[in-house]
Amino acid sequence: MAIKPGKMETVVNLQQLQQYYRGKKVFITGHTGFKGSWLSAILYLAGAEIKGYALAPEHPYDLFHRLGPVTGIESVIADIRQREKLSQELRSFQPDYIFHLAAQPLVRRSYAIPSETFEVNAVGTANLLEAVNGLAQPCTVVVITTDKVYENKEQDILYREEDALGGYDPYSASKACTELVVQSFRNSFFNTARFDAHHKAIAVARAGNVIGGGDWSEDRIIPDIVRSLQQDRPVDVRNPGAVRPWQHVLEPLTGYLLLGGLLNETPVAFSTAYNFGPYPEDHLTVKELVELAVAQWGSGSWMDISGGVQPHEAGLLKLDIGKAVSQLHWQPRLNATQAIEWTIRWYRQPADKQAAFTLEQIKNYLSA
Repeated sequence: MAIKPGKMETVVNLQQLQQYYRGKKVFITGHTGFKGSWLSAILYLAGAEIKGYALAPEHPYDLFHRLGPVTGIESVIADIRQREKLSQELRSFQPDYIFHLAAQPLVRRSYAIPSETFEVNAVGTANLLEAVNGLAQPCTVVVITTDKVYENKEQDILYREEDALGGYDPYSASKACTELVVQSFRNSFFNTARFDAHHKAIAVARAGNVIGGGDWSEDRIIPDIVRSLQQDRPVDVRNPGAVRPWQHVLEPLTGYLLLGGLLNETPVAFSTAYNFGPYPEDHLTVKELVELAVAQWGSGSWMDISGGVQPHEAGLLKLDIGKAVSQLHWQPRLNATQAIEWTIRWYRQPADKQAAFTLEQIKNYLSA
Protein backbone atom coordinates (compact mmCIF):
# COMPACT_ATOMS: atom_id res chain seq x y z
CA MET A 1 0.00 0.00 0.00
CA ALA A 2 2.92 2.34 -0.50
CA ILE A 3 2.10 5.81 -1.78
CA LYS A 4 3.97 6.81 -4.90
CA PRO A 5 5.77 10.15 -4.68
CA GLY A 6 3.78 13.10 -5.93
CA LYS A 7 5.01 16.30 -7.53
CA MET A 8 5.71 17.94 -4.17
CA GLU A 9 5.63 16.66 -0.66
CA THR A 10 2.77 17.64 1.59
CA VAL A 11 3.41 18.87 5.10
CA VAL A 12 0.43 17.00 6.53
CA ASN A 13 1.46 14.04 8.66
CA LEU A 14 0.22 12.41 11.84
CA GLN A 15 2.75 14.13 14.06
CA GLN A 16 1.65 17.55 12.83
CA LEU A 17 -2.02 16.75 13.34
CA GLN A 18 -1.25 15.52 16.85
CA GLN A 19 0.42 18.86 17.58
CA TYR A 20 -2.75 20.66 16.53
CA TYR A 21 -5.40 18.35 17.97
CA ARG A 22 -4.04 16.12 20.75
CA GLY A 23 -6.09 16.77 23.87
CA LYS A 24 -8.28 19.32 22.07
CA LYS A 25 -12.06 19.18 22.03
CA VAL A 26 -13.36 18.78 18.47
CA PHE A 27 -17.06 18.99 17.63
CA ILE A 28 -18.05 17.38 14.31
CA THR A 29 -21.47 17.86 12.76
CA GLY A 30 -22.32 15.10 10.31
CA HIS A 31 -20.01 12.62 12.04
CA THR A 32 -22.18 9.63 11.03
CA GLY A 33 -21.73 10.30 7.32
CA PHE A 34 -19.06 9.05 4.94
CA LYS A 35 -16.63 11.96 5.30
CA GLY A 36 -17.55 12.56 8.92
CA SER A 37 -16.66 8.98 9.84
CA TRP A 38 -13.26 9.23 8.17
CA LEU A 39 -12.63 12.60 9.83
CA SER A 40 -13.51 11.13 13.23
CA ALA A 41 -11.03 8.30 12.66
CA ILE A 42 -8.22 10.70 11.75
CA LEU A 43 -8.88 12.85 14.81
CA TYR A 44 -9.04 9.73 16.99
CA LEU A 45 -5.51 8.84 15.82
CA ALA A 46 -4.45 12.45 16.42
CA GLY A 47 -5.53 12.18 20.06
CA ALA A 48 -8.48 14.58 20.01
CA GLU A 49 -11.52 14.43 22.28
CA ILE A 50 -14.40 14.17 19.81
CA LYS A 51 -18.10 14.85 20.06
CA GLY A 52 -20.32 14.23 17.06
CA TYR A 53 -23.75 15.62 16.23
CA ALA A 54 -25.72 14.17 13.32
CA LEU A 55 -28.68 12.16 12.14
CA ALA A 56 -28.48 8.40 12.48
CA PRO A 57 -26.61 6.73 9.60
CA GLU A 58 -28.88 5.50 6.83
CA HIS A 59 -27.54 1.95 6.54
CA PRO A 60 -26.59 -0.70 9.11
CA TYR A 61 -23.32 -1.30 7.26
CA ASP A 62 -22.23 2.36 7.10
CA LEU A 63 -18.66 3.19 8.08
CA PHE A 64 -19.86 4.89 11.26
CA HIS A 65 -21.05 1.52 12.59
CA ARG A 66 -17.80 -0.19 11.56
CA LEU A 67 -15.66 2.42 13.32
CA GLY A 68 -17.83 3.02 16.38
CA PRO A 69 -16.27 0.34 18.60
CA VAL A 70 -12.80 1.59 17.61
CA THR A 71 -13.02 5.36 17.97
CA GLY A 72 -15.47 5.43 20.89
CA ILE A 73 -16.44 9.09 20.39
CA GLU A 74 -19.35 10.80 22.13
CA SER A 75 -22.21 10.66 19.64
CA VAL A 76 -25.36 12.79 19.69
CA ILE A 77 -28.05 11.69 17.24
CA ALA A 78 -30.03 14.82 16.43
CA ASP A 79 -30.97 17.17 13.59
CA ILE A 80 -28.92 20.26 12.71
CA ARG A 81 -32.26 22.08 12.40
CA GLN A 82 -32.92 21.60 16.14
CA ARG A 83 -31.44 24.95 17.07
CA GLU A 84 -31.79 24.77 20.84
CA LYS A 85 -30.56 21.18 21.01
CA LEU A 86 -27.52 22.04 18.91
CA SER A 87 -26.72 25.08 21.05
CA GLN A 88 -27.07 23.05 24.23
CA GLU A 89 -24.68 20.35 22.98
CA LEU A 90 -22.11 22.93 21.99
CA ARG A 91 -22.29 24.72 25.33
CA SER A 92 -21.96 21.49 27.27
CA PHE A 93 -18.90 20.41 25.26
CA GLN A 94 -17.09 23.79 24.98
CA PRO A 95 -15.19 22.86 21.79
CA ASP A 96 -11.83 24.19 20.70
CA TYR A 97 -12.60 23.27 17.08
CA ILE A 98 -15.76 22.69 15.05
CA PHE A 99 -15.88 20.93 11.68
CA HIS A 100 -19.29 21.42 10.09
CA LEU A 101 -20.11 18.63 7.64
CA ALA A 102 -23.81 18.01 8.41
CA ALA A 103 -25.76 18.47 5.18
CA GLN A 104 -28.14 17.04 2.63
CA PRO A 105 -25.24 16.13 0.32
CA LEU A 106 -26.80 14.60 -2.79
CA VAL A 107 -27.56 16.47 -6.02
CA ARG A 108 -30.25 14.11 -7.32
CA ARG A 109 -31.97 13.85 -3.92
CA SER A 110 -32.16 17.65 -3.82
CA TYR A 111 -34.58 17.55 -6.77
CA ALA A 112 -36.93 15.41 -4.67
CA ILE A 113 -36.62 17.48 -1.47
CA PRO A 114 -35.53 20.98 -2.56
CA SER A 115 -36.98 22.94 0.35
CA GLU A 116 -35.54 20.54 2.92
CA THR A 117 -32.16 20.72 1.18
CA PHE A 118 -32.07 24.51 1.57
CA GLU A 119 -33.28 24.25 5.15
CA VAL A 120 -30.68 21.69 6.20
CA ASN A 121 -27.74 23.21 4.35
CA ALA A 122 -28.28 26.95 4.72
CA VAL A 123 -30.47 27.31 7.81
CA GLY A 124 -28.65 24.47 9.54
CA THR A 125 -25.38 26.35 9.09
CA ALA A 126 -26.96 29.52 10.45
CA ASN A 127 -28.11 27.54 13.51
CA LEU A 128 -24.58 26.33 14.12
CA LEU A 129 -22.97 29.73 13.72
CA GLU A 130 -25.56 31.38 15.95
CA ALA A 131 -24.70 28.81 18.61
CA VAL A 132 -20.98 29.52 18.12
CA ASN A 133 -21.65 33.20 18.60
CA GLY A 134 -23.12 32.34 22.00
CA LEU A 135 -20.00 30.52 23.19
CA ALA A 136 -17.85 32.38 25.67
CA GLN A 137 -14.53 30.68 24.91
CA PRO A 138 -12.38 30.92 21.75
CA CYS A 139 -13.37 28.57 18.94
CA THR A 140 -12.06 27.70 15.48
CA VAL A 141 -14.66 26.69 12.85
CA VAL A 142 -14.21 25.07 9.43
CA VAL A 143 -17.40 24.90 7.33
CA ILE A 144 -17.34 22.29 4.58
CA THR A 145 -19.20 23.13 1.37
CA THR A 146 -18.51 21.78 -2.14
CA ASP A 147 -16.93 22.42 -5.53
CA LYS A 148 -20.47 22.91 -6.84
CA VAL A 149 -20.93 26.31 -5.16
CA TYR A 150 -19.55 28.05 -8.23
CA GLU A 151 -21.59 29.54 -11.06
CA ASN A 152 -20.62 26.76 -13.45
CA LYS A 153 -20.14 28.00 -17.01
CA GLU A 154 -19.50 24.44 -18.28
CA GLN A 155 -16.16 25.59 -19.73
CA ASP A 156 -12.68 24.11 -19.47
CA ILE A 157 -11.56 26.50 -16.75
CA LEU A 158 -10.37 26.07 -13.19
CA TYR A 159 -12.63 27.73 -10.65
CA ARG A 160 -10.88 29.88 -8.07
CA GLU A 161 -12.11 30.95 -4.66
CA GLU A 162 -12.84 34.48 -5.87
CA ASP A 163 -15.16 33.33 -8.68
CA ALA A 164 -18.89 33.97 -8.51
CA LEU A 165 -21.09 31.64 -6.49
CA GLY A 166 -24.11 30.07 -8.14
CA GLY A 167 -25.82 26.70 -8.41
CA TYR A 168 -28.14 25.21 -11.02
CA ASP A 169 -29.71 22.46 -8.92
CA PRO A 170 -31.13 22.86 -5.38
CA TYR A 171 -28.14 21.16 -3.76
CA SER A 172 -25.55 23.38 -5.43
CA ALA A 173 -27.58 26.53 -4.83
CA SER A 174 -28.15 25.59 -1.18
CA LYS A 175 -24.41 25.25 -0.68
CA ALA A 176 -23.84 28.64 -2.30
CA CYS A 177 -26.40 29.99 0.17
CA THR A 178 -24.44 28.28 2.94
CA GLU A 179 -21.38 30.28 1.91
CA LEU A 180 -23.40 33.51 2.03
CA VAL A 181 -24.50 32.56 5.55
CA VAL A 182 -20.87 32.09 6.54
CA GLN A 183 -19.91 35.40 4.96
CA SER A 184 -22.71 37.20 6.79
CA PHE A 185 -21.80 35.73 10.18
CA ARG A 186 -18.12 36.44 9.63
CA ASN A 187 -18.85 40.08 8.80
CA SER A 188 -21.47 40.58 11.48
CA PHE A 189 -20.23 38.54 14.44
CA PHE A 190 -16.77 37.07 13.70
CA ASN A 191 -15.17 39.99 11.89
CA THR A 192 -11.41 39.54 11.76
CA ALA A 193 -10.93 43.23 12.58
CA ARG A 194 -12.51 42.53 15.99
CA PHE A 195 -10.98 39.11 16.62
CA ASP A 196 -9.54 40.16 19.99
CA ALA A 197 -13.09 40.83 21.18
CA HIS A 198 -14.83 37.61 20.06
CA HIS A 199 -11.95 35.08 19.54
CA LYS A 200 -13.86 33.16 16.86
CA ALA A 201 -12.25 32.19 13.56
CA ILE A 202 -14.19 30.73 10.63
CA ALA A 203 -13.03 29.37 7.26
CA VAL A 204 -14.66 27.53 4.37
CA ALA A 205 -13.36 24.39 2.65
CA ARG A 206 -14.59 23.46 -0.84
CA ALA A 207 -13.82 19.97 -2.08
CA GLY A 208 -14.40 18.13 -5.32
CA ASN A 209 -15.91 14.70 -5.86
CA VAL A 210 -14.66 12.64 -2.93
CA ILE A 211 -14.30 8.87 -3.16
CA GLY A 212 -13.16 6.26 -0.65
CA GLY A 213 -14.18 3.19 1.27
CA GLY A 214 -17.36 3.17 3.30
CA ASP A 215 -19.55 5.39 1.13
CA TRP A 216 -22.91 3.69 0.48
CA SER A 217 -24.95 6.74 -0.58
CA GLU A 218 -27.45 6.44 -3.39
CA ASP A 219 -26.69 8.12 -6.73
CA ARG A 220 -22.97 8.35 -6.09
CA ILE A 221 -20.69 6.74 -8.61
CA ILE A 222 -18.44 4.61 -6.38
CA PRO A 223 -21.26 3.07 -4.31
CA ASP A 224 -23.18 2.44 -7.55
CA ILE A 225 -20.12 0.74 -9.05
CA VAL A 226 -19.49 -1.43 -5.99
CA ARG A 227 -23.13 -2.52 -5.63
CA SER A 228 -23.25 -3.48 -9.31
CA LEU A 229 -19.97 -5.38 -9.24
CA GLN A 230 -20.91 -7.20 -6.04
CA GLN A 231 -24.12 -8.34 -7.77
CA ASP A 232 -22.28 -9.23 -11.00
CA ARG A 233 -24.30 -6.86 -13.17
CA PRO A 234 -23.22 -3.99 -15.45
CA VAL A 235 -22.64 -0.60 -13.86
CA ASP A 236 -25.25 1.94 -14.97
CA VAL A 237 -23.49 5.17 -15.99
CA ARG A 238 -25.56 8.31 -16.56
CA ASN A 239 -23.02 10.82 -17.89
CA PRO A 240 -19.86 9.00 -19.01
CA GLY A 241 -18.31 12.13 -20.55
CA ALA A 242 -18.74 14.33 -17.47
CA VAL A 243 -15.45 15.58 -15.97
CA ARG A 244 -14.99 15.81 -12.21
CA PRO A 245 -12.19 16.59 -9.72
CA TRP A 246 -12.09 13.08 -8.20
CA GLN A 247 -10.01 12.68 -5.04
CA HIS A 248 -9.59 10.15 -2.26
CA VAL A 249 -11.36 11.14 0.94
CA LEU A 250 -8.09 11.47 2.85
CA GLU A 251 -6.94 14.27 0.56
CA PRO A 252 -9.54 16.92 1.46
CA LEU A 253 -9.91 15.76 5.07
CA THR A 254 -6.24 16.29 5.81
CA GLY A 255 -6.62 19.63 4.05
CA TYR A 256 -9.52 20.55 6.33
CA LEU A 257 -7.49 19.58 9.39
CA LEU A 258 -4.44 21.49 8.22
CA LEU A 259 -6.64 24.53 7.57
CA GLY A 260 -8.17 24.20 11.04
CA GLY A 261 -4.78 24.07 12.73
CA LEU A 262 -3.42 27.05 10.82
CA LEU A 263 -6.65 28.97 11.35
CA ASN A 264 -6.36 28.40 15.09
CA GLU A 265 -2.77 29.64 15.11
CA THR A 266 -3.25 32.63 12.77
CA PRO A 267 -6.99 33.33 12.58
CA VAL A 268 -6.90 36.60 10.68
CA ALA A 269 -4.72 35.24 7.87
CA PHE A 270 -6.73 32.08 7.16
CA SER A 271 -10.35 33.18 7.70
CA THR A 272 -11.30 32.65 4.08
CA ALA A 273 -12.24 29.93 1.56
CA TYR A 274 -9.99 27.23 0.10
CA ASN A 275 -10.42 24.69 -2.72
CA PHE A 276 -9.19 21.13 -2.21
CA GLY A 277 -8.94 18.88 -5.24
CA PRO A 278 -6.56 17.08 -7.61
CA TYR A 279 -3.92 18.62 -9.82
CA PRO A 280 -5.34 20.19 -13.01
CA GLU A 281 -4.09 17.38 -15.26
CA ASP A 282 -5.60 14.72 -12.99
CA HIS A 283 -9.31 15.34 -13.63
CA LEU A 284 -11.07 12.28 -15.08
CA THR A 285 -14.29 11.63 -16.94
CA VAL A 286 -16.90 9.38 -15.35
CA LYS A 287 -16.11 6.76 -18.01
CA GLU A 288 -12.42 6.77 -17.10
CA LEU A 289 -13.25 6.44 -13.40
CA VAL A 290 -15.61 3.51 -14.02
CA GLU A 291 -13.17 1.67 -16.24
CA LEU A 292 -10.34 2.07 -13.72
CA ALA A 293 -12.60 0.85 -10.92
CA VAL A 294 -13.74 -2.19 -12.90
CA ALA A 295 -10.12 -3.01 -13.78
CA GLN A 296 -9.11 -2.75 -10.13
CA TRP A 297 -12.05 -4.97 -9.14
CA GLY A 298 -10.86 -7.56 -11.62
CA SER A 299 -14.08 -8.12 -13.53
CA GLY A 300 -17.29 -6.40 -14.61
CA SER A 301 -18.68 -4.09 -17.25
CA TRP A 302 -20.67 -0.87 -17.61
CA MET A 303 -23.43 0.54 -19.79
CA ASP A 304 -24.41 4.08 -20.74
CA ILE A 305 -27.93 4.92 -19.53
CA SER A 306 -27.74 8.68 -20.12
CA GLY A 307 -30.62 8.75 -22.62
CA GLY A 308 -34.05 10.05 -21.68
CA VAL A 309 -35.03 12.80 -19.27
CA GLN A 310 -32.54 13.17 -16.41
CA PRO A 311 -32.16 15.86 -13.74
CA HIS A 312 -29.45 18.36 -14.68
CA GLU A 313 -25.96 17.54 -13.44
CA ALA A 314 -22.79 19.47 -14.27
CA GLY A 315 -20.94 18.17 -17.32
CA LEU A 316 -17.60 19.89 -16.69
CA LEU A 317 -16.23 21.07 -13.37
CA LYS A 318 -12.62 21.68 -12.34
CA LEU A 319 -11.04 23.36 -9.33
CA ASP A 320 -7.96 25.57 -9.00
CA ILE A 321 -6.12 24.41 -5.86
CA GLY A 322 -3.32 26.98 -6.13
CA LYS A 323 -4.42 28.92 -3.06
CA ALA A 324 -4.33 25.85 -0.78
CA VAL A 325 -0.98 24.82 -2.25
CA SER A 326 0.66 28.25 -1.84
CA GLN A 327 -0.91 29.43 1.43
CA LEU A 328 -1.48 26.18 3.35
CA HIS A 329 1.35 24.16 1.76
CA TRP A 330 -1.15 21.36 1.21
CA GLN A 331 -0.59 18.96 -1.67
CA PRO A 332 -2.56 16.05 -3.16
CA ARG A 333 -0.71 12.80 -2.44
CA LEU A 334 -2.67 10.29 -4.50
CA ASN A 335 -3.35 10.64 -8.19
CA ALA A 336 -6.75 9.61 -9.52
CA THR A 337 -5.66 6.07 -10.35
CA GLN A 338 -4.22 5.56 -6.87
CA ALA A 339 -7.37 7.04 -5.30
CA ILE A 340 -9.49 4.48 -7.14
CA GLU A 341 -7.10 1.66 -6.17
CA TRP A 342 -7.26 2.61 -2.49
CA THR A 343 -11.05 2.86 -2.67
CA ILE A 344 -11.70 -0.48 -4.37
CA ARG A 345 -9.19 -2.19 -2.08
CA TRP A 346 -11.25 -0.99 0.90
CA TYR A 347 -14.48 -2.45 -0.50
CA ARG A 348 -12.72 -5.76 -1.06
CA GLN A 349 -12.12 -6.12 2.70
CA PRO A 350 -14.35 -8.42 4.79
CA ALA A 351 -16.80 -6.48 6.96
CA ASP A 352 -14.99 -7.39 10.17
CA LYS A 353 -11.70 -6.03 8.76
CA GLN A 354 -12.97 -2.69 7.46
CA ALA A 355 -12.44 -0.68 10.63
CA ALA A 356 -8.84 -1.82 11.00
CA PHE A 357 -8.23 -1.29 7.28
CA THR A 358 -9.58 2.26 7.52
CA LEU A 359 -7.10 3.08 10.28
CA GLU A 360 -4.34 1.35 8.32
CA GLN A 361 -5.01 3.48 5.25
CA ILE A 362 -4.99 6.65 7.38
CA LYS A 363 -1.69 5.75 9.03
CA ASN A 364 -0.13 4.83 5.71
CA TYR A 365 -1.30 8.04 4.10
CA LEU A 366 -0.06 10.23 6.96
CA SER A 367 3.28 8.50 7.34
CA ALA A 368 4.28 8.43 3.66
